[in-house]
Amino acid sequence: MHEQDGISPPEILSSNSAASIKAKRKKQPSIKELVAGISSGNITDLSRAITLVESKNKTHTKKATDIISACLPHSNKSVRIGITGVPGVGKSTFIEAFGSYLTSIGKKVAVLAVDPSSTLSKGSILGDKTRMEDLVKDENAFIRPSPSGDSLGGVARKTRETIVLCEAAGFDTIIIETVGVGQSETAVHSMVDFFLLLKLAGAGDELQGIKRGIIEMADAIVINKADGHNLKAAKSAKVEFNRALHLYPEKDSGWIPKVSLCSALKQEGINDVWTLIQNYLKTTKANHFFDKNRNQQNKFWLLQTIEERLKSDFYSSTKVKSELQHQITRIESGKTTPFAAAEYLLSL
Repeated sequence: MHEQDGISPPEILSSNSAASIKAKRKKQPSIKELVAGISSGNITDLSRAITLVESKNKTHTKKATDIISACLPHSNKSVRIGITGVPGVGKSTFIEAFGSYLTSIGKKVAVLAVDPSSTLSKGSILGDKTRMEDLVKDENAFIRPSPSGDSLGGVARKTRETIVLCEAAGFDTIIIETVGVGQSETAVHSMVDFFLLLKLAGAGDELQGIKRGIIEMADAIVINKADGHNLKAAKSAKVEFNRALHLYPEKDSGWIPKVSLCSALKQEGINDVWTLIQNYLKTTKANHFFDKNRNQQNKFWLLQTIEERLKSDFYSSTKVKSELQHQITRIESGKTTPFAAAEYLLSL
């Protein structure tokens, strides 16, 4: 016996189908269609809108702005949780366990990221979407790696606009992850309601690279990997952190930061973290700090956006571009000072 060739489809059918598929791919949904799709929880439309937000194309930026404006009335109805911790602390495992727990109790979870490394590598958070294998398949969860960007501020701005779109799509719990430590923590802290710091037992701040200021920002410290032979060390660390937290000034929120233990790998203590967050929300909504904080954050992002826009417009000016190098040469040859050169450039 010999294998027979398969039957080719009619040529007219093949060409028509190909043309039809190509036409569908080329046709982009309108702003109205995207907003309607987002409002109904359509993940494809949400992803398309986020891509527009991330784009540097001016036409896309205008379209994204219109979409965000249309989505604003449907946003602001979630709890925004920031999660930070050094690489190796188990952020991805924790977020997957935490996100899965939240979807199991009826929540809709969006996981976003602010990635400072993207300014160097032009990449995104990458590993997280592949590591969170179960959560990425959950129909009530949405994971979006951070966009690459020329500045952390730009990445953070896009993340903040993405929050609005996710809230409009019906996600009631937004988790914002920051990778590593440093300036990105401040950016994330300025866009969340609750800031959670993941730590490991048996590793000092020097080893973990966690600065004092980050502990000050934290509303809770969760010691991960509190299982097996690590459990005793985790309990000791909990006592030490509780003592340390009492040395910090009282927070404007009226909330006293808590320390909790968990094992994300074994999914132990995850529900305690959510209970802790619920208590925080109850406290801050009762004393009106919750709304006050969001208003302060909006003011902060207004000023940040103005600063970034002014900076961008300045450096994109043709006159500035042509004169900047000349002024640098004059500084190097001692013919002017940096301050005088700056005054001159700003007067152009």
